[in-house]
Parts: sequence; C-alpha cells; structure tokens
Amino acid sequence: MKLKIIILFLSALLLSFLVWLSLRLIKNKGKSDAELIEFAISDTTKISKIIITEPSSAKITLINKNGLWTEANGDCINQQNVHFILDAAKNIEFKGYLPKKSVTKFTELMASQHTKVEFFVDGKWNKTWYIGPSAQDHYGQIMLLETENEGKSAQPVMMRIKGLKGIIEPRFFADKRKWMCTNIFALSTEEIKNVTVQFLDEPNRSFNISKINNNFSIKQGGKPLAFVDTANIYRYLQAYKKIHFDKPNYELSKLQCDSLKNSMPFCKLTVQQTNGKSTLLKMYRIKVKEEERNEFGEMVNMDMNSFWCFLPNGQLVKCQYFVFNPLLLGHIYFPAMDLEKKQVTN
Repeated sequence: MKLKIIILFLSALLLSFLVWLSLRLIKNKGKSDAELIEFAISDTTKISKIIITEPSSAKITLINKNGLWTEANGDCINQQNVHFILDAAKNIEFKGYLPKKSVTKFTELMASQHTKVEFFVDGKWNKTWYIGPSAQDHYGQIMLLETENEGKSAQPVMMRIKGLKGIIEPRFFADKRKWMCTNIFALSTEEIKNVTVQFLDEPNRSFNISKINNNFSIKQGGKPLAFVDTANIYRYLQAYKKIHFDKPNYELSKLQCDSLKNSMPFCKLTVQQTNGKSTLLKMYRIKVKEEERNEFGEMVNMDMNSFWCFLPNGQLVKCQYFVFNPLLLGHIYFPAMDLEKKQVTN
C-alpha cells in the first residue's frame, strides 16, 4: 500500500514537472520570437538618450534637449548623424533567421564583437541593440536585442532598414571626432562686440575692431586707422555668419598635438560677443617640402590651402585658408592698413 502511494506521489510530481516544463517552453518560445525581432521604436521623438559603445570600448552619450541633440557634456554634435540613427530605429525590420548551422558561430562571435546601442525613451532605458557583422549578401545586419520585459535574446537574427539595400552598422560609431559640429562661428553683425586678429610672426598685419554703442573703432598696431569705410566694416563682420572647419585631426598623435600646442601660432583670432561669450582660436601653419606661393605672392614652405587650429575646447582641427582669409586679411576691407604697413616698413 505504501509503495503504491509513493508511486502515485512520484507520478504526480513527475506529471506536474512535465506540465511546468511544457508551459515554460511555450512561454519562452513566444518570448524568444518577440525578443528576436522587435527592434523598432515607433515614436522616435520620445527617444531622450542614446549610448553607443564600440567593440574597442570607445563610448559616446547623445542627449536630446527639446529636439536638439548634444553630447553628454553639452557639446554640439552633427545633427545629421543623429537623424540617420533615428531613421534606423524607426524603420528597422526583420530580414530573416540565420541558417541553423551558423547560429552557434555568430552567437559566439557576437558575445565579444559587437557595437552596443542603448536607447532611452522619456528618460527611461527602453531597449538595447547589439550590432554584429553584416549579412552575407550585405543587405542587412546580424543583431541581438535586449529589452526590460524580455531580457536579452538568445540567438542573433538578420535585420535590415525598410526600403534600404545596405548595412546598418556604419550609422553607429563612438569616435567623437566624427560627431563634432564643424561650425565655429554663426554670428550676426549685431552679436559681435570685439574682434582681435593678432599675427605673431607679422605684427604689422594685426588689427582690432571694437563696437562702442553703435559706432566702430578699428586699430592697427594699437593706433586708429586714418580712414575706414563703414560699409566695409559691416562687410567684414558679415563674414562671421558661417565659418566651419574642414575636418578633425586624424593625422597627428597626442604627442605631436602637444608639441604643436607648445609652439608659437602664426595667428590668434579672438571674438567677443555682446552676450559676454569669448572665442579664441590659435592657428598653426603646416610645413611642406616644396615651397608654395602665399597670398602676397611670396614663396614659402607652408601649405597654403590648410592650417591647424586649436578650438576653445582644446580640439585640434584642420581649416582651409579660403574660408578664414576673409576674417584674417584685414587689408582687403581696410586699404589704410596697407598704407600703415608701408610706412612702418619704410
């Protein structure tokens, strides 16, 4: 009798375990399907933060402030790059499952080699993408998904962006140089209070423009110019409306940057705004092997197309002379500067 009771008890226990296991498998199967493919975020306007971490551990945090995206520290970033990410978040769709024979391979590969993208919606973490290698046909990406409700998916799948033949991964990078805003000045005439252009290697080319009430004072070498056309002052100041650098530094090492910073710049440009903000740019010539003709027709061993510039935040960027010459060459607007220069030379 006791043996029958024990057998019945064990049978009931085994049956209960099998029922529990079956229910769990069914639940996990549904969960697995969801966690595999639900990458999209339908309303991307609610995305408040994005964190991108590359396999190299390089990391960047992007913050949405009323529709304007910045880096976590408030620095300006390229808005077009964010647009590409938001477009991917909205239009990503399921492309297909991996062949069974390759699932293990890519699961192991993505455990260590992936770009991690964390999305926050209304200030709260929403989901994380793990971006792996491109699909074999290069029309999609092998990815994993993690969400709060479903956890991290067990197996990677192939995803693509709706209507686009290409891979997804290039949109997601943490190199801060690629995110930098290229604009340096975007000022109206009314926003500028003072401009000082100081040539350290040619002091007689230096000049200063100061706004006092509604009038302007222009000095060369600390002395007011004899004659200045007011219209040319406004022409000069309007050049600050749209000034961009060419590209970030991808050439010089940290040691070379430090060495450059400790050398003498050929020019310092300081702009003071009416709101109290001040911007200082330090400019350094780039030496070349073969001499080139400068803006005055002289032969010099300097690159006459580009120069290095340290921005106020310490970043080193490359700039083009044709963009900055309207700011640096005061004699173009103020011919009296040439007369003063000749008198000093004589």
